[in-house]
Amino acid sequence: MKVIEITNVDFSLRHFLLPLMRGLRARGHEVVGVAAEGPLLDVARAEGFRIVALPLARSLSPVAHFRAFLALFRLFRAERPDLVHAHMPISGFLARLAARAAGVKRVAYTGHGFLFNQPAPWPRRAASLAMEFLAGRLTDVFFTVSTEEAADARRLYLHPDPHAVGNGRDPARFRPDPAGRARIRTELGVPEDRVAVIAVSRLVRHKGYPELLAAMRDVEAELWVVGERLASDHGADLEPCFAASGLGPRLRRLGYREDVPALLAAADIFVLPSHFEGLPMSVIEAMLCALPVVATDIRGPREQVVDGATGLLVPPAQAAPLAAALQRLTQDAALRTRMGAAGRARALDLYDEAAVVARTLDLLLAAP
Repeated sequence: MKVIEITNVDFSLRHFLLPLMRGLRARGHEVVGVAAEGPLLDVARAEGFRIVALPLARSLSPVAHFRAFLALFRLFRAERPDLVHAHMPISGFLARLAARAAGVKRVAYTGHGFLFNQPAPWPRRAASLAMEFLAGRLTDVFFTVSTEEAADARRLYLHPDPHAVGNGRDPARFRPDPAGRARIRTELGVPEDRVAVIAVSRLVRHKGYPELLAAMRDVEAELWVVGERLASDHGADLEPCFAASGLGPRLRRLGYREDVPALLAAADIFVLPSHFEGLPMSVIEAMLCALPVVATDIRGPREQVVDGATGLLVPPAQAAPLAAALQRLTQDAALRTRMGAAGRARALDLYDEAAVVARTLDLLLAAP
């Protein structure tokens, strides 16, 4: 069987689609990856995958989307895949339309967070809902990563049979690592007894950085920020927020890193104060590394984090409760250890990458 896996940008293909592509290839299928061109596509190409770069844009430009639709349509007509599996809201919408127009027999979709659940003006949310409703009529297999959004899909009649397949990471890669912890702390000049709070995400407003930077002023720890702003990201530039944080040397900007497992193992607390998520991989990675997680009480994180057991949930877009949660963990090493161990056990049970990929492929490849 020939399967085309499609997402918007190279970051998404590298971090979300590649494990699924490996799983498909291991089962004997031909796999083609599609995304906008970018340096992170080199990882999949180095593994021998055929990657097609198309002009997929994370924008509201009708002209850009029409070009992307035509490119997808032409690709599907040329490749004649047995299955198209689309990801992300806009690329997923265009790919499903183009697949049906090109006569592809089986079309699948994974929603990694519905835009109509994102804080935004109501016209944009309404347009997103209409888009998902229309494309749902063209979809044979409908996945979400979170159970709440599967319930949303069923309640809003986006699809009659949505499946929450979750997300996963490799517990052999993301794990407690004393040697890695010592190495990273030595490189950064951070003594073992200094508490480090780590955030791993794209540098965009909805990840909650303004509140996090404000909260950290009242927390006796330093903050490690891992990630960068993608060229396709929208919204206000966060650099003024970082410049005005007042954290001085307690703020470490580490940029995009390939050694995230070691960085997580070297930290003491993970934080993700997002306003909107699907089912964040970064929370799974932190749990597998036995870190207590402080996250916002929103779709996705609240089904990952057991409040008071594996971490703490706080209201979104509020600095004071976030500061209180972080300070509580900063001051209690035993609580951090207990929550981190519970979080790793939960992640091993629910978010093991091999199990998640196998479950997804079983549903994806089931006879219609």
